[in-house]
Amino acid sequence: MANPQTYHDRDGWIWFDGKLVPWREAEVHVLTHALHYASSVFEGQRAYDGDIFKLHQHCARLRNSANIMGFDIPWTDEEVAAACKEVLKANNLTDAYVRPVAWLGSERMGVSPTGTKPHLAIAAWEWGKYFSPEVAAKGIRLTIAPWRRPAPYTAPVHAKASGLYMIAMLSRKHAEDTGFDDALMFDWRGQVAEATGANAFFIRDGELFTPTPDCFLNGITRQTIIELAKRRGITVHERAIWPEELESFQQMFLTGSAAEITPVGSAGPWSFEVGDLTRQLDKDYEDLVHGRLPNA
Repeated sequence: MANPQTYHDRDGWIWFDGKLVPWREAEVHVLTHALHYASSVFEGQRAYDGDIFKLHQHCARLRNSANIMGFDIPWTDEEVAAACKEVLKANNLTDAYVRPVAWLGSERMGVSPTGTKPHLAIAAWEWGKYFSPEVAAKGIRLTIAPWRRPAPYTAPVHAKASGLYMIAMLSRKHAEDTGFDDALMFDWRGQVAEATGANAFFIRDGELFTPTPDCFLNGITRQTIIELAKRRGITVHERAIWPEELESFQQMFLTGSAAEITPVGSAGPWSFEVGDLTRQLDKDYEDLVHGRLPNA
């Protein structure tokens, strides 16, 4: 009997290099290049009522990430999008999380990827709120991450690459080990960057503030929230934010395909309220992804 708590022992189908295979048969070799040298990129997408939100933007970003990492995905964006929809249908899912992942295989071993073959797999599963509704309702608690986002000249920071999530994983583990829900990461300069897997927004006097994404991903959900805010005539400031300024903000929330819109109650020594504007943007986003607002 399948164990719903594990990701390797489940019923269902995964799209693997051009065809659907039984879930348990979607395997790679232990000498896969990506396992040893992080030559892997991925996407996180959500389906609502059977439609994957901003699917084509996600497919384009997946390809761009692979190109930044020096390899090409041997399927067009249209073919990848069709495969994502096929996975949803094969698994009888309408509201789900969808994970495309592309990586370099086991054709040769060594730091150099020359001679390795690109692979692509797509899985989908039911996944509710990233943080429990009870926790999010009062705002999640963030600690300050022990690791910092690297400078753009030290890492491929604009690729959604697995290797860049190592410090995020360590920071999230540190947060959970010390009784927090997540961690706020600064960058190499000491400026506010993002959480471990979501972008950060702040509110002061009815205006929105968010760090410039010059060393981390300009998230698709982040871009959507900026558009939704502008529709409401809300002024949006994209600029450097230093920790000293956090005390002046009244509200804070995170955005991401997995996190969606998540209010923050505190980040390190700074406290925030879960205010009306955060709730309004959360509702606007829910209405958008469920087709109750025209696309942003």
